[in-house]
Amino acid sequence: MATNDRHDLAVFIDFENIALGLRGRPDQTFDVKKVLERLLEKGKIIVKRAYADWSRFSAYTRVFHENAIELIEIPRSGVVGKNSADIRMCVDAMDLCYAKSHIDTFVIVSGDSDFSPLVSKLKENGKRVIGLGLRGSTSNLLVSNCDEFIFYESLEPQQELAPVSTQSLPEKKAAVLTLVANTVAALIRDGRDTIQASLVKDTIRRKQPSFTESDYGYKSFTQLLEDAQAHGLVVLREDPRSGTFFVNLGKRAPEVERPVTPPQAPAAVAPAPVPESALAAAPASAADAAPAPAAAPVVKRRTTRRRRSASTREGQRADSRKSTTGT
Repeated sequence: MATNDRHDLAVFIDFENIALGLRGRPDQTFDVKKVLERLLEKGKIIVKRAYADWSRFSAYTRVFHENAIELIEIPRSGVVGKNSADIRMCVDAMDLCYAKSHIDTFVIVSGDSDFSPLVSKLKENGKRVIGLGLRGSTSNLLVSNCDEFIFYESLEPQQELAPVSTQSLPEKKAAVLTLVANTVAALIRDGRDTIQASLVKDTIRRKQPSFTESDYGYKSFTQLLEDAQAHGLVVLREDPRSGTFFVNLGKRAPEVERPVTPPQAPAAVAPAPVPESALAAAPASAADAAPAPAAAPVVKRRTTRRRRSASTREGQRADSRKSTTGT
């Protein structure tokens, strides 16, 4: 599937499975805000739903509400409750798949292999599926079945930028320059080869809907990018035909692990063109270029046999005439 600049996401969180995977860990908290920030780098989140018996996880209800996540209450009664949550989540995901065609990406936050048939069905209907789960408690079957899988442990804070000189810049302006560079780094990590300036701004606004460059003293977003380039955080390239700006990381930006593309077989070398003079001298067809076959040798023995046969027949006729005359 071709990489698109915009994706509409639906996020389904199996919180029962996530809470089960957090047991026995030094840090047993689940930072859902960190999860959403990573997913906002991939597109606009349209639907956010979490499934659990929330009477057992009351400590998370407030932070989930603050991030506009719809809490689906699934009362748990032994193992049956867990299966009920799985079934409800699958039904809601398939209903949304058929009802909302503009949602092209589904995010399954779980490590349960029971969701592998759901992933396959979503992909069968032309949807892109991203999985997210805890390392060590995620089924390999689910990981291999998703188009992309993100481990929760990899959602660490991004590497800090080289500090911008605070002597000439206020702290607020230095913070927005860091935000721009971190956003470009996130888009590169997501596999974007060409990053337009408009894509950078849209990504920032998905994370911070109230963002506007005028709050930081810039008349336009292009002026903000030019200031970031002056401090070595990004590099701008303008398309002379369309006037569009493309953005890349500068020398002072954080290093990111770019997606590794599998090696491709070397392209076949095209044969060198043949000069027209050689074409004129060349034969018109392969048949003309082939040497003429050697003439078959004359078989004299066969001719001699024919002559002998003819003389024999002539002699027999003469003898017949003599015998007739004698009688």
